[in-house]
Amino acid sequence: MAIKMRFLYYSKQAKMKALGELIKKEFDLAANYNAIDIIPPAYSCQKERLVILGISSKNDIDDVVRRFCSELNKERASNIALVMDGNEATANKVIATLKDAGSNVIEDVQYLPCGLFKSKITDEEKTTLLAWAHDIIDNKLA
Repeated sequence: MAIKMRFLYYSKQAKMKALGELIKKEFDLAANYNAIDIIPPAYSCQKERLVILGISSKNDIDDVVRRFCSELNKERASNIALVMDGNEATANKVIATLKDAGSNVIEDVQYLPCGLFKSKITDEEKTTLLAWAHDIIDNKLA
């Protein structure tokens, strides 16, 4: 399935990048394209069909993430989805920032713990994440 999408993450946990690699492999995202990058990315988003943001945050969103999200409008990304290592209140702050920028935010947030002792992706997490991503692509894109 060819879709113009990226996985951008803001986390010190290696698991978050590994989740991006899993998405990249599953959807066969182009190798020469910056399909996985940190926030803020080296190359800006431009007319992406889907951007999945992987964010680790305990209580409040970091200013770097807030500023990046405030610039993600429909010209840069048609749809935004979230993978959160954090709580619902933090996810809601990110969603509000994205909506203020004019993004179409898919409110089905995937919560996956990426803490120090949870560095490997379990088979259950792989299955859950990939089912979530397929559901978004198949049913929820604007």
